[in-house]
Order: sequence, then C-alpha cells, then structure tokens
Amino acid sequence: MNSLLKKWTSKVSQHSLLLALSTLLPTLGVSHHAMAAERVFTSYSGLELSISVASLETYAKTGTVNEELAVYQQYLPAKQFQELRQILSNPIKVSPAMLSQFLHTSQGEFLLRRLGEVIQSRTTQVKPDLKTLRSALVSAANEPEGLTLLNILRKYPTNGVYINLPQSLAIANELEQIVNKTQQAIALVTNKSNQEAANIYNSKGLTQLADLSNPGKITSQKYTLRLFDSTRNRLLLTDVYLPQTKQNAPVIVISHGLGSNSSNFEYLATHLASYGLAVVVPNHPTENTKQQQDIISAAEFQNRPLDIKYVLNQLEVKNQSDVEFKGKLNLQQVGVFGQSLGGYTALALAGAKINFEQLQRDCQPGKLKKTWNLSLLVQCRALEMKNKSLPDSLQDKRVKAAIAVNPITSSIFGKAGMNQVKVPVMLISSSEDTIAPALYEQILPFSWLANSQKYLAILVGGTHFTTIGNSNPSSQQIPLPPELVGDAAQARRYINTLSLPFFQNYVANNVQYNPYLSAAYAKTISRNSLGLRIVQSLSFTELAQSLGSESNNIPPR
Repeated sequence: MNSLLKKWTSKVSQHSLLLALSTLLPTLGVSHHAMAAERVFTSYSGLELSISVASLETYAKTGTVNEELAVYQQYLPAKQFQELRQILSNPIKVSPAMLSQFLHTSQGEFLLRRLGEVIQSRTTQVKPDLKTLRSALVSAANEPEGLTLLNILRKYPTNGVYINLPQSLAIANELEQIVNKTQQAIALVTNKSNQEAANIYNSKGLTQLADLSNPGKITSQKYTLRLFDSTRNRLLLTDVYLPQTKQNAPVIVISHGLGSNSSNFEYLATHLASYGLAVVVPNHPTENTKQQQDIISAAEFQNRPLDIKYVLNQLEVKNQSDVEFKGKLNLQQVGVFGQSLGGYTALALAGAKINFEQLQRDCQPGKLKKTWNLSLLVQCRALEMKNKSLPDSLQDKRVKAAIAVNPITSSIFGKAGMNQVKVPVMLISSSEDTIAPALYEQILPFSWLANSQKYLAILVGGTHFTTIGNSNPSSQQIPLPPELVGDAAQARRYINTLSLPFFQNYVANNVQYNPYLSAAYAKTISRNSLGLRIVQSLSFTELAQSLGSESNNIPPR
C-alpha cells in the first residue's frame, strides 16, 4: 500500500474534486472505494461540485481530457493528474471470497464504518449505507480486471455518490504522516546499519563466508504426529523434521500465522534440518465461536503459546520412549520462529507478557476510530481475556532464543511487556507491511527491548506476505497476487540465511556462526529487488529524535 500512498504526498490545491479522488482512493489501499454509477459529488465552501463517471472512464482508458474534466485539471499538478489515470484503472488483486469474509468480520465492519463516513450514497449522507459499500467492493473484486476504481463505479447501485471532502483530506493527512514517519524510521535504521557495518573489523573477510542460503549436507526424516490436547480440545497435527545425526539435536519450533499452516514454512524447516537442527511445525487450529465471526478468537492469544508448550511436552515423552525419537531431541535447548500471529507466539514464549493496561489505553473507541493499523484491531481482541483466569506468564523456560517475523506487539505487549524478553531475540520487519506496520509493530518495539542480544532486520520492499512459502495444494489456500507478495524467492533466502546462524549461535551454542549476524554481512547479501538491513542497537531516544517526537505515541496510528 505504501507505493500507492506515495502518489498523494505532494501538496496540492484543496479546491478540486480531483483532489478528493487523488488523495482518498490511494489511502484506502486494498479497499479502493465505491463511487457513483453516473456522477461523483462533493462540496467545498458551500458549493457543490460534480463530475461524471463517463469523463473519468474516458480519461482512464484513453488519456483524453474532455471539457468537463478540464475545469478541474487546472487545480492539480500535472504529475498528480497523470497519476489519477493509474488510480482509476490499476487493479488490486484480491479474492472476492476473502474480501467478503473480511468485510463481514467485526474488524471489517469497523473499517467499513470509517469508510462510510467518507463515501456515501448521495441520498443517504446522514446514515452511511455500509451494505451498499460492501456489495460494491465485493462485486468489483469479482470482475475479470479485479478491484479497480472504475469497476467499483460500475457496481455501485445508485446514480450518485457523495464524497465528504474534509474527511477525505483528514484521512489523507493522517496517512501521509504515517508514511513519512515510517520512511524516516527506515532511513534511520539504514544509517545505523551502515554505521554498524563500517565498525566491523575486517569486514572484507565476510565475503569469504560460506553461503548459508544453500542447503546443508545432513539428511532428515519427516514425521507427522497427531497430538490432541483434551483439556483444551485442540487437535495439533505436527510435522517433525529429524536430522540424521549421531548426537541429540536442538529443537526449533515454527509457529505459522493466521490463514497459513505448517506447509508454508516447509522451506525453512528443511533448510534448518539440513544443518542438524530438529524442527517442529505444529498446525494451530482455527476457532470460530461467534455467528458474527472475527479475524481471531480472543482465546487464541493464550492458546497459541499453549499449543507450543503442549507439543514440546509430548515430544519429551516421545523422546524417552518412541523408537523414532528416543534420545534424539535436546528439548532443553529450544528456539522459536514465528510469523505474524506466530511472531506474537514466539515473543510470548520468550517472555513477553500481555499488557492489559496498554491495551485498555489503546483500545478506547476514540482512539480506534482514528487508527489505520489493522493489527491493532486484532490486538484489542485480547482485552476479552482480562478478567479471566490466565497463567502469570506464557513463557517457556526451554526457549533460549526467538525470531519474530512481522509480529504484532505494540499494544498487546507494549513497552512493559517487551521489556520482559531476556533471551536473544530477532525482529524481522517488512517496509511495505500494511497488516502489522513496521514502525508501530517492530521498529518502535525493538527500541523498547532491554536485552542486549537483540537484532532488528528490515526487508526493504517486503510485505506482510513476502516470507510465507508456498502451501501444499491440498491446503486449498487461495494464492496471493504477486504485488502483495513481492520478491518471495529472495525473502526466503534471507529467512534461511538469518535464521540458521541465529539459532546455531544462540540455541546450539555454535559461536562460529556469529559473524553472519551483523550489519556488515547483511550488506554483502542485500539485493536491489529486496533490500536487507540489520541493526543491533536502536534506542527510543534516537528514534524519537529522528521522527521529531517526544513520546511513545510517535505518529498517529
């Protein structure tokens, strides 16, 4: 979404209907908005402005500016006027089924209400028609060209749509600030990474290190276990990759995110096992407990870490008795890797504590009404567990190190919760992540970590989905469009190359892998298609000074 957001960052006149189109539409990312079937209306200083859909469609298809459109062209810089043509016709590839499902969740309803304050049927300006807006979005996504603005115009079932221009400008300003702050934060990380790389003694020797993206020479056997936790009614189909080595192997657990499964990280599991690490990948079950479904059940914030604990406990039993595993697993030396909600799981097992006080502050209706951080809507679900009987900590002492990729952290842990992580930790962030935004969910939380053995890696150009591998055909996962994924092949090479030395160094105690964990080495393997930056030190003071902020609420969310 950041690439779209950049299209409205230049300052333009506020006296034009085209301003509403060129600022509002890109800011809404995946949910490009519904316009009128025939005309688009707005008002400014008591004057009502309108333009026909036909004029916009002609411009989008041919580049022709008719007399009606020419009236507004004078108010918009030439570059941004040209970008309007792309905004009208560029498709957002999204599954209609997935979009419909999301828009019927409580989180989707929440965002629809926000959008309904800006885009309304002209005859229902007081009470936004969310059903109409939802229908137009899903119907447009079902068109062969995908979810384009022009398709939404065709599918909106009224003659006219009213755009609340002041509200659209306010949204544009909010998102412009978010984008600018994120870019400043990534620039700071890049500068810090370059400084750290320059301080590495004999960094030229790093180019002589073996390429860890290549598979190792150790063969492994894959087992699939059917584990059932009767106390929580959780079936945990678990893949175990056991390396064929003489000594017992340290164990690495991989926790997948929502909507994915164990097959999505088979690429990482086989890679780690080829270097002598045993890898365990449970399939977390999905709970749907409400008729009005949510993206996530509140109980999942407890169940996910407990899934890992249960699997490790069962493996301890099997390690003592089963022929396949007997004595082959070192279950006192465990590392955890997780992506998205799995990243939350990894941090919880590493010692991060749920911070109900922070959630209470951040999940107030007034604050939520202003948020564009989708992950915050998910994190707020955890508040439902506040008055329930919970363990003091979800930490597992067997976990000696953790990697969290695109984790959600800002409110569910907050500064106090992240401060509890004492084991070595690596946060991996993606600069174009619109689900768990880099600034809020990884960069700022990294500055809260008091642990000296910490790393922040940023995939420059990566999205929330870039590191997720291909699933098995039997999983029936809907393939994501390339523009939502990015350079997946390069991302997987980075994940393999970062995870292996991290776990070898901090779980298996093979310190010879330490040179790989540096800004200098990251610089040697970084590629233009997907950049890689690593830092080991970034304080909150440095971040706040770079962003021109003095408090934890660095930019609006």
